[in-house]
Amino acid sequence: MAKEKLQKKEKKEVGVAENNGNTSYEAKDIYVLEGLEPVRRRPGMYIGSTGPEGLHHLIWEVADNSLDEFMAGFGNRMVVALLPENRIRIEDNGRGIPVDIHPQTKKSALETVMCTLHAGGKFGGQSYKVAGGLHGVGVSVVNALSKWVKAEVCRNGFLYEQEYKKGKPVGSVKKGSKCDRTGTAVTFEPDSEVFKDIKFDWEKILTHLRQQAYLTKSITIVMRDQRDKLARSYTFHFEGGIVSYVKYLNKTEEVRHNNVFYVNKEHEEMTVEAAFQYTSDLQGKEIDFANNIHTPEGGMHATGFRVALTRTLNDYARKNGFIKDSDENLTGDDVREGLTAIISVKLREPQFEGQTKAKLGNPEARTAVESVLADGLQEYLEKNPTDARSIMEKCVLAAKARQAAKAARETVIRKGLLEGLALPGKLADCSSREPENSEIFIVEGDSAGGSCKQARDRHFQAILPLRGKIMNVEKARMDKMLASKEVKAIIIALGTAIAESFDINKLRYHRIILTLDADVDGSHIRTLLMTLFFRYFPEIIQGGYLYVAQPPLYRLQKGKEIKYAYSDEQKEEVLKALGKEGVGIQRYKGLGEMNPSQLWETTMDPKIRLMKQITVADAVEADKFFDILMGDEVAPRKRFIQTHAKKVKNLDI
Repeated sequence: MAKEKLQKKEKKEVGVAENNGNTSYEAKDIYVLEGLEPVRRRPGMYIGSTGPEGLHHLIWEVADNSLDEFMAGFGNRMVVALLPENRIRIEDNGRGIPVDIHPQTKKSALETVMCTLHAGGKFGGQSYKVAGGLHGVGVSVVNALSKWVKAEVCRNGFLYEQEYKKGKPVGSVKKGSKCDRTGTAVTFEPDSEVFKDIKFDWEKILTHLRQQAYLTKSITIVMRDQRDKLARSYTFHFEGGIVSYVKYLNKTEEVRHNNVFYVNKEHEEMTVEAAFQYTSDLQGKEIDFANNIHTPEGGMHATGFRVALTRTLNDYARKNGFIKDSDENLTGDDVREGLTAIISVKLREPQFEGQTKAKLGNPEARTAVESVLADGLQEYLEKNPTDARSIMEKCVLAAKARQAAKAARETVIRKGLLEGLALPGKLADCSSREPENSEIFIVEGDSAGGSCKQARDRHFQAILPLRGKIMNVEKARMDKMLASKEVKAIIIALGTAIAESFDINKLRYHRIILTLDADVDGSHIRTLLMTLFFRYFPEIIQGGYLYVAQPPLYRLQKGKEIKYAYSDEQKEEVLKALGKEGVGIQRYKGLGEMNPSQLWETTMDPKIRLMKQITVADAVEADKFFDILMGDEVAPRKRFIQTHAKKVKNLDI
């Protein structure tokens, strides 16, 4: 028996498969998925996910087809409507999808486009010189992942229609009434079997369509919400294109020069368009596009822009005496501080990484952008000496601040290394040295810190109490920020260092939990901390390591029965369950009001607690939000408060 077990073990170790009689691997076991079935089986391969991002990606795919028509010079108006029953209708005045018989499929070209992967007018010929949807999977993927779709085409003087269910046609293409225009309308209803939570985000769609209207001059995009009686509508039309986009992004900022830099030029069959303007802000915003597709991870076009910007500004600075021969060059960070830039390239054969097109890989895009931007920027600086001086002064100031910050940062890191291996005295560390199992609670004040220290599980939970409010880093350069004891304590406790020395692999805790009181001061400190992480530790947010604790607002007791409520609505539900008479209600304003056992069972016990994970879905919108809340300009903050004042609950006076 022992020998038999040993033989089995040896077979497994050398990779010999055992046949238990339960499996078959013959020709009949090779499955061929036909038509759009692969999309329904593996939707994530085509739209990224079946969550909110993937759901909205369906809209982008259909809208991209209309935008490709506009970029090709056909049509100039698109209407996107949110309809009842989770339906979306997207209509344009382009040429209309062809409806005649396709020579290869022997079916209508409309049915071929709607029901066949990799079928479209973007693979060859002269239908589209540039296009965002180059794979030919867009509208067919939408069809595959929808419960119901209807395509309507005005072409050749008539209206043609065809309906589909889960990617399969319901009948043939029907020729209907006469039509005195051209264009395509696609109405679809996402399949609830694929998307478990179908909720379209009005603001998200609005932001995307506004962006597209800026990128294609003189087109009109209408957005309508017809889901209920309170219908609303927006119309976007921008003659200024991306120059208008830069001005829109900077509308709450103090700009450093009046004339927005703009260049639009062809280079070896590639169109390069760029616009930028400097502000007094410490952060920059750079948004990149390829064939109107947002590339959040940048790519070759972004690299070309940065290289040309840095080199051209350095050449101008030395030529005109803004930096001396003995001075070091301006760095990329120096010339991008406070920069708001839009880079848009249009090319015939874009090479995107993945179907969601997050990054552009064409090497020729770098060469084209580098060449066009360098020539255009040299001309701009020579023609606009006042603007050039303002830009140079901004960049030189950024360089001096960087050098001061480097000295301060090295002091912080050196201090950390010398003081008990980097840990501040106020930190009550955990015994675990495994980051994936460790968490740190950043709490407000010694009172809450003391309660948390008594309540915690010392093995994996660390506590870092803060004294008062940390510095608003939105208004301070790094050298000033690093002079703050509270900020230094956070940096040293995290272990990652900061700026170019930052290393996410050295993060000491994989759950960083902001644990603040449920009052105005607590909310303010939470916002200050989130500003710190957003501006200087974005990788921590991107990695999913930042959380906000959700301590209860109320403690309700009737006799010996105790319940906690985390919102006013939940309080009412608990009261109803307990019976309203004889219930004692305590509203917590601070963590210090809880004893350690209450704090553990409500806020710190991983089995019971509620936490919100902090994510950034739209970095540009988040950047604007932090500017409004935490920036120097008072007027935008005042407008924000006036707009949202009626939504405030539990305001402490």
